[in-house]
Amino acid sequence: MSKGLERFAERFEQYAERFPRIVIDGLMVLALIGCASLGAALSLPGSVPPDPGKPTEVLLGLTCLVLLKYRTHPRTVTTVAALVTVTAVAHGYLLTPLLLAPLLAALYWLAVLCDRRTVRVYGAVIGVAMVVTNVIADSESGLSLLLQVIGPIFWLALPVAAGTSTRLRRDYVEAVQARAEHAERTREEEARLRVAEERMRIARELHDVVAHHLALANAQAGTAAHLARSHPEQSEKLLNDLTGTTSSALRELKATLGLLRQDDHPEGQDLEPAPGLARLPELISSYRSAGLDVTVTTEGEPRPLSPGADLTAYRIVQEALTNVAKHSAAHSAHVRFTYADVRLLINVSNDGPAATTVGASGGFGLMGMRERAHSAGGELRAGPRPEGGFEVTTALPLQPSAAAMERETP
Repeated sequence: MSKGLERFAERFEQYAERFPRIVIDGLMVLALIGCASLGAALSLPGSVPPDPGKPTEVLLGLTCLVLLKYRTHPRTVTTVAALVTVTAVAHGYLLTPLLLAPLLAALYWLAVLCDRRTVRVYGAVIGVAMVVTNVIADSESGLSLLLQVIGPIFWLALPVAAGTSTRLRRDYVEAVQARAEHAERTREEEARLRVAEERMRIARELHDVVAHHLALANAQAGTAAHLARSHPEQSEKLLNDLTGTTSSALRELKATLGLLRQDDHPEGQDLEPAPGLARLPELISSYRSAGLDVTVTTEGEPRPLSPGADLTAYRIVQEALTNVAKHSAAHSAHVRFTYADVRLLINVSNDGPAATTVGASGGFGLMGMRERAHSAGGELRAGPRPEGGFEVTTALPLQPSAAAMERETP
């Protein structure tokens, strides 16, 4: 019975969504008035029905009109319907589902629109009042006392159960929609975050490649122009090195930009792999050809790094030496690698005047180095040395953290 009432409520809601609310509410009120009028005319065989035309029947009709306010005042509507129904039963009207129709509708909407505590309180109070009134009025004298008690409770419990089921279903649907919207927003935010991280990663790569090779090419070209007349052989060698520098820049730019189209072009798989510390001798040689004397020392037993940490270490050394070549008056730099138990310490320093290279801290070079170190799970410090010059110190983990491994995973 409750499932049938619930299906009827679902159909009613479907029709309510398709037609104007005033039309649906008007039809509901007319149907309830008809039910209440028919219920007021019913009586048990052999019993004397109440006199027709009494004010109680008028009140039953007015109660149906009050139901038009069930959306905004469900408690008031339920209270009015309960009082009128109890009055009708007390005056001798036979308690039937038809007579209870306005009260059943009010209880249903109360269960749909109000919280559980309110529904329990109203349901218990109305049920007790209805049972006591029905027993005292003795309008069902032909029935046993048990049936006079069970009947009202059964009929009043149906709309409460159906309304509660409808409310729970609505709450469930709203919760599912809220979770879906939250998941969609989370996916969009995560996608935006990944796009921003990818843009920053590409920007760092482009900055490192372009800044390094342009600074090196500028130093080689300037030195070659200075030696063109006095030492033409050395000038020619520097120009040959300049050709190699520009070729290397083009190769790294192709490899970096090719990452953007790997999914669309299978030939992207043949791109040059990302550089690491294995290419450090080539990097040092390019700076030496430009006139910067670079020395490298290693303390501890060298151990392999993860691909992300290897690229980070190479780029930090590259950017630090580029800053020395661009912003420092020093002619030498020192790179020191220290392999500790769980991390690699990298120190790049120069012996120029105290003010040199400091200007680099305001650009994207040092900011990119810090971002690289943090993305690999490490840290970076940079600043002038007390004895003069500038130094960059980096600590990178030998084994990447879980967060760093997640960032390395495409």
